[in-house]
Amino acid sequence: MTTSQYSVSDRTAVVTGGSRGIGRAIARNFAEDGANVVICALERDREELEATAADLTEASSNGRAVPVTCDITDRDDVAALADAAVEEFGGIDVLVNNAGGDRQAPFEEFSVEDWNFVIELNINGTFNATQIVGEHIRTDDGGAIVNIASTAGVKGLPYEMPYSIAKAGIVNFTRTLAYEWAHDDVRVNAVAPGITATDLVARLPAPVPEADDIDRETVARRYGKPEEIADIVQMLASPAASYLTGQTISVAGTPTLERELAVAEDDDGIVWNW
Repeated sequence: MTTSQYSVSDRTAVVTGGSRGIGRAIARNFAEDGANVVICALERDREELEATAADLTEASSNGRAVPVTCDITDRDDVAALADAAVEEFGGIDVLVNNAGGDRQAPFEEFSVEDWNFVIELNINGTFNATQIVGEHIRTDDGGAIVNIASTAGVKGLPYEMPYSIAKAGIVNFTRTLAYEWAHDDVRVNAVAPGITATDLVARLPAPVPEADDIDRETVARRYGKPEEIADIVQMLASPAASYLTGQTISVAGTPTLERELAVAEDDDGIVWNW
């Protein structure tokens, strides 16, 4: 066996939420392997998005990275994202639905606004990106779609009811679409990360280590690095996963059979659980 089947070189990938965290790590993996990458983020993150694209282009062996501001809950924005990718690179081979978001509170205290925000971003945003961007993959020569779910969608998490529901929806969305688009040569899989040391998680009150302080060779741990999620995403997007579709891979470290729920409360009284 060689490593060539794990390569995404010369492909074009669209990565939503690609300016930071797991999305940035995914886009960087692709770029370093020689793929063209289109990354998107909200207009408010334009400066960070453009800086990330410049960094990815510099890291790429023979590809380029293009930044596009996009709100994935806005179908016109998503259509413009797809058009930009096709115009720049001639087509799309891979879509990574990474953009998402969360709100946390006890169920009885959840506001309608926060509930709708989480469902709209995670469920409807993935629907929009897959139906519009993914259509270019489906009607061209096929390719791969990788959805970022969460262990919350596999086993549920207290105080994260809408997020758990939304990510469970992504798991079933993945399996159902894999069946529907298989005859169009599109593989659809998902990755369900556990707690990953991103800049966003680092700002939370729970004691999550910095990514640089995590040793990938240590097996007995609860926290992962963005690069570890990115490696699995690249595998799913590559020919190495040619016989893999409709699956959700949990990337969550050492399994726990039973443990006490650990909580931390921030200054606003919001309970975070780990």
